[in-house]
Amino acid sequence: MAVFKTLPGPKIARLELGGVLNTPQEKIFIAAASEIRAFTKRGKQFLSFETNLTESIKAMHISGSDLFLSASYIYNHYCDCKDQHYYLSGDKINDVICLPVERLSRITPVLACQDRVLRVLQGSDVMYEIEVPGPPTVLALHNGNGGDSGEDLLFGTSDGKLGLIQITTSKPIHKWEIRNEKKRGGILCIDSFDIVGDGVKDLLVGRDDGMVEVYSFDNANEPVLRFDQMLSESVTSIQGGCVGKDSYDEIVVSTYSGWVTGLTTEPIHKESGPGEELKFNQEMQNKISSLRNELEHLQYKVLQERENYQQSSQSSKAKSAVPSFGINDKFTLNKDDASYSLILEVQTAIDNVLIQSDVPIDLLDVDKNSAVVSFSSCDSESNDNFLLATYRCQANTTRLELKIRSIEGQYGTLQAYVTPRIQPKTCQVRQYHIKPLSLHQRTHFIDHDRPMNTLTLTGQFSFAEVHSWVVFCLPEVPEKPPAGECVTFYFQNTFLDTQLESIYRKGEGVFKSDNISTISILKDVLSKEATKRKINLNISYEINEVSVQHTLKLIHPKLEYQLLLAKKVQLIDALKELQIHEGNMNFLIPEYRCILEEADHLQEEYKKQPAHLERLYGMITDLFIDKFKFKGTNVKTKVPLLLEILDSYDQNALISFFDAA
Repeated sequence: MAVFKTLPGPKIARLELGGVLNTPQEKIFIAAASEIRAFTKRGKQFLSFETNLTESIKAMHISGSDLFLSASYIYNHYCDCKDQHYYLSGDKINDVICLPVERLSRITPVLACQDRVLRVLQGSDVMYEIEVPGPPTVLALHNGNGGDSGEDLLFGTSDGKLGLIQITTSKPIHKWEIRNEKKRGGILCIDSFDIVGDGVKDLLVGRDDGMVEVYSFDNANEPVLRFDQMLSESVTSIQGGCVGKDSYDEIVVSTYSGWVTGLTTEPIHKESGPGEELKFNQEMQNKISSLRNELEHLQYKVLQERENYQQSSQSSKAKSAVPSFGINDKFTLNKDDASYSLILEVQTAIDNVLIQSDVPIDLLDVDKNSAVVSFSSCDSESNDNFLLATYRCQANTTRLELKIRSIEGQYGTLQAYVTPRIQPKTCQVRQYHIKPLSLHQRTHFIDHDRPMNTLTLTGQFSFAEVHSWVVFCLPEVPEKPPAGECVTFYFQNTFLDTQLESIYRKGEGVFKSDNISTISILKDVLSKEATKRKINLNISYEINEVSVQHTLKLIHPKLEYQLLLAKKVQLIDALKELQIHEGNMNFLIPEYRCILEEADHLQEEYKKQPAHLERLYGMITDLFIDKFKFKGTNVKTKVPLLLEILDSYDQNALISFFDAA
């Protein structure tokens, strides 16, 4: 039953409960655009506060009369609607929270920033920074009140990791961390509630792939997964409480397209006497009947609205009515397998998605994906089309996940044309940039003892210009130039584990990497970008010969594994034929028996990584060409000989070939 309803207005970005400290938090605060409004639980509005922020509010936290807000890069603290503190972040702010003031008697706001850092503030200054294992998307107080100390803070990341940190006045204390071993979605929401009923609050987690998880705590206060449930859409909010029926707790979740779902502790089957069973069955019948009536009423309303829409869109007075629909999309690099995840979620069922790319990319298999894919032939010579693939979705599919692997050095645009099942037919296109160094990911540290190659640029360029070139070349770099005159970023190649250090300021940029190919790509792309803007660049480089052997040694275990996998997969059919012919496999040597036993797993792994071997061959070939390019020698004629050596791979022979060429 609806208690109150507000008039339509700007999109609501955040909803939080507040009230006087140490009393029930029953006042409803919403953030829409740059305005904060507040209502009583009966729906009476008692506050309208225009913050005059230049950006829309993305995150909000209420603590008594203190209001903590963040837009994309700006954080503001208000007390009784008066401006108190301000902070400009170097990267996007995803969430904001404050440690419980009523327990600690100090105001300690914490910002979750996209650059894998939690920033702990004191006033308008950063007290200290905490590095976390992925871009943090959500923050929550442990047990809802900061735990035993009042300083315990939970964080969830966009790559599905979960952790607990104690925020003391001087330094952070990392308590535990859950790695995303099952490769589940990113974490969007967290709540604490005793759903198990053992007197200890459990951890409720909602993920962007529709997974709902319940973690309990063991004797050592370590989290243990107790329950999980998969929903068909991303979970946008999660809460525990007693909702549907007295004495039975529930987990209530909302999903992207607006569904509200309850997971109850009420048993489906009750063990009881004959009289009670009859009563229970009657209760269930009444509940089913009520739900059925509600559903029929909703279906009738939908039918009426659909007819009204069709009439209005077909009338002569109606303008061209193109139905609008929202798309929730995410294009992120996965460190574990050096691939990009493209997630497309629509508020209505998806009919089909067309993927087009003007650069060579591989589409990898996704287990959760039930759509049927078909490929169209492309003419890459005349129209720069390297990929055309259509995903036809099954009925009621609102979420589609794709996996893509790009090639470093080849950059351009990936486009997704999304057509939902609505009339009249309409389509939206989304564009994603494949960057020159697309497989690089931001990191906090690099190994300075590695043999490094250096590229130095000097010229008449501003700090903003050199920053825009770095944004163009590398993922996970904030669009806005960071504060200060000089900036340092560290990156790691997720495919090869090589590294890159970039330090730049007005008029100078220095890039260091243990992979010559990375330096070569940067040199080519940065020269091109500077030429486009008619900026004269002075380029110098120092090549460390030892780095080539170092990179080959990093590639070695990956190449050896892929060659062995390919060899085993090639043998499977022949071994199966032998097994059928002989009737058993006792006569085979243990190695071949092992291949047959693991046949399904080997084929599945090989299928998941198409062109993996070719990618490694390509990287070694590029390394060979780039090594000699910096010496002014063209060795492309020797590439066939290099490929022969790779086909009968031996690490020492390959290193000798690189040294002798």
